[in-house]
Amino acid sequence: MYDKLIAIETRYNELERLMGDPAIMNDYELIAEYNKERSNLAEIVEAYQRYRRERDELDGARAMLDSEKDADLREMALEEVSRLQESIDALEGQLKVMLLPKDPRDDKNVIMEIRAGAGGDEAGLFAADLFRMYSYYAQQRSWKLEVIDSSETGIHGYKEIRFEIKGKGAYSRLKYEGGVHRVQRVPETESQGRVHTSTVTVAVLAEMDDVDVEVNMNDIRRDTFRAGGAGGQNVQKNETAIRLTHLPSGIVVAVQDERSQKQNEERAMAILRAKLYEIELDKQRSQLDGERRDQVGTGERSEKIRTYNYPQNRVTDHRINVTSYNLPVVMEGDIDQFIDELITRDQAEKLSGESAAEPA
Repeated sequence: MYDKLIAIETRYNELERLMGDPAIMNDYELIAEYNKERSNLAEIVEAYQRYRRERDELDGARAMLDSEKDADLREMALEEVSRLQESIDALEGQLKVMLLPKDPRDDKNVIMEIRAGAGGDEAGLFAADLFRMYSYYAQQRSWKLEVIDSSETGIHGYKEIRFEIKGKGAYSRLKYEGGVHRVQRVPETESQGRVHTSTVTVAVLAEMDDVDVEVNMNDIRRDTFRAGGAGGQNVQKNETAIRLTHLPSGIVVAVQDERSQKQNEERAMAILRAKLYEIELDKQRSQLDGERRDQVGTGERSEKIRTYNYPQNRVTDHRINVTSYNLPVVMEGDIDQFIDELITRDQAEKLSGESAAEPA
């Protein structure tokens, strides 16, 4: 670990030197590249420098404890040794986590798709509830949410809604939301008060740049059509809506909510790139780990990940066995209690894997 930290600090200092070099100060693209790399290293370098300082302070406190004869001063030194050791242990754990390989998509914006599953109209109503939950969550984190496309059920629900969330670290947190969400409650349409179980699927895709995914335009069929409103009526005379079909994979993406054909096409291409990236990633995962598929850290969508039980005022995340008994607060966007634990478990598994890979 320490060799890695020394190399990172050396690179950080080198970047600072390069950014101050008069020979390249006018190369704005290179300076921007160096600044981005430096910014990505800053947090771990600061933590490592603090770790080194506290190690030096611990050595001094131990030396004082060994040489001091005065009882009061020895007690002070002992307290300082205890405090510093606790802080150093915590910093060491933090540094190990920081050194874990990062998902290159973590800083990307997110494209989310919510679809009603089993349960008819009730599933559509819960799809709308989940959309509002993620809207509140984005608002709490000062992220920007934009609806890309939607298909309503006619009773304030959604058959499907696709939206983008833009903000720092959006994918790093929301990627854990992909999967089957189950709701248990008395539907608004139920006259006899019986509890129904319905499901909604959530897909989470990282928005990919052109450089991240190469798409052969010869593999895409492009169709235009008129944007329609609720109920299917045409609301525009011009064919501004776009449907892209990726022929090799069969993926179809249709976008109609933007004002111009060009904007709709750009949106559709962004979604298509994200889907193709996800397919390629799934292939790699299958090759690397064909036996174990877990929602945490993999984005597997086929599993039931969470249950929202209204009669019991309970939300349970089945992947980590964490339950909240304040369902209304969860539906207002308080989902960090689940996401934080999922991240912690994910990091623990990765640390375990790193330790197992180290030579004895």
